[in-house]
Amino acid sequence: MNLDAVGLEVMGHAFASVAEEMGLVLIHSAVSPNIRERRDCSAALFDTDGEMVAQAAHIPVHLGAMHESVAAVRALGPPPGELFILNDPYTGGSHLPDLTVIGAVELDGAVGGYSVVRAHHSDVGGVQAGSMPAGAREIFAEGVIVPPLRWTGDVERFLLANVRTPDARRADLAAQRAAVERGADGLRALAACYGSAAVRAAACDLLDYAERRAREALGRLNTIDVVASDWLEGDGVDDVDLEIRVRLVIRDGRFDVDFTGTAPAARGNVNCPLAVARSAALFVVRTLLPDDVPTNGGVQRAVTVTAPPGCLVNARFPSAVAAGNVETSQRIVDTLFLALARAGVPVPAQGQGTMNNVTFGGHLTPDTRHRGGGMGGGWTYYETIGGGQGASRDAHGPSGVHVGMSNTRNTPIEVLEMEYPVRLTTYALRRGSGGVGKWVGGEGVIREFRALAPMEAVVLAERRRHSPYGAAGGREGAPGATILNGVALGSKVTASLVPGDVLRIETPGGGGWGGGAERPQHGDDR
Repeated sequence: MNLDAVGLEVMGHAFASVAEEMGLVLIHSAVSPNIRERRDCSAALFDTDGEMVAQAAHIPVHLGAMHESVAAVRALGPPPGELFILNDPYTGGSHLPDLTVIGAVELDGAVGGYSVVRAHHSDVGGVQAGSMPAGAREIFAEGVIVPPLRWTGDVERFLLANVRTPDARRADLAAQRAAVERGADGLRALAACYGSAAVRAAACDLLDYAERRAREALGRLNTIDVVASDWLEGDGVDDVDLEIRVRLVIRDGRFDVDFTGTAPAARGNVNCPLAVARSAALFVVRTLLPDDVPTNGGVQRAVTVTAPPGCLVNARFPSAVAAGNVETSQRIVDTLFLALARAGVPVPAQGQGTMNNVTFGGHLTPDTRHRGGGMGGGWTYYETIGGGQGASRDAHGPSGVHVGMSNTRNTPIEVLEMEYPVRLTTYALRRGSGGVGKWVGGEGVIREFRALAPMEAVVLAERRRHSPYGAAGGREGAPGATILNGVALGSKVTASLVPGDVLRIETPGGGGWGGGAERPQHGDDR
């Protein structure tokens, strides 16, 4: 089959609508605020060869690495109709809190594709509530490791026996199962309408079309061969800067990234598997393409990512990786944009460059047992916090948004305060934090938490001492800050809170774009 322009549009939206439905089922069925409110989850459809056919408009760091999960399941020779679960970063996962559920969809008695959902669970065991300990030195400290397994009752019981909030995890897993089943139903409905062979052929045409459009867009750029570096601010164990170094080559419609020169794997948990580095590169490529190019595995065919084995962005078992997924991925994006800017590509200035990960957890007491969603004696909470996006050559940067590899929402104050022993005393834009320029960087956020019960808190963040760069003469955005009871802390910290303690997060502003302009007054169009 060779679809015409109308056929490509129709089938592209048909596949994408199935993926969007999967996401909606998950979001509206989950009980955890992290999935239900923040939408820290992703959904996609894959073909029989393990290439992504369509995705929902969810989280780049989830989606770009998802094909590794499908490849790990395909290696097991799945029978049609079987369901699998995994989180192992070294066998198809990203980091342990991201539990991925994969259904091998049955069409005409054979596997006709894969329905996949990934969701960040606020606890999967490990040494600390939230499963993202700042000082982890091995992956075993971060939670229970689930290699690609057929999802059976025994597997689920084993998993739930290793977490602090089994009732919540059971409910969220049921939501994931329902979302995968909705994807399978959607794919079967398309097959019933058009025929299985036509649906498979349409998927191939869409992949080829996306590849062709991606190569055309990259081919319109001048040949680029440039090197850039940026730094992570320690790893939670050693407070020294860690270099991420990239050589970016764009030639003949290809986007090739080489991380030779990047720091070796760290002792802490800022390491990441190569799949996460690849997802960051795919995100950057996506920003260079026209909006009407489908986001599927065809785009990935134009991208090559290499890194020395055992380095920070191609970590080896048993390196800890919890922060690598959320923070190192952000810095890879920043470094690639820096390389593009040096090559003369008019990309935006750097955004906040961090997800500002905040985790709380503890045990419910008689005074706080009404909180925690009624999910047992322990509770865990996780969120990321938005900040400033970088300005571009024709617009101010948006303020208070999730930037780069994150695409989540905030947790509403009412939900947080009703379900957990935490009170929000401040939630506001951080005025004056955006970098000055002809176009001004977006403002960061101030979010201040007061503990109402004893709890553990973990913050995994970046850009506390290195500001986001401006572009084309624009000024840097303001760095962020993590402050406990008035005392400034580092980028990656663990703290025990008692009732009355106040944890204040000030997120970075985005860089400015272009020189020669003063900051607009408050109330100007931002």
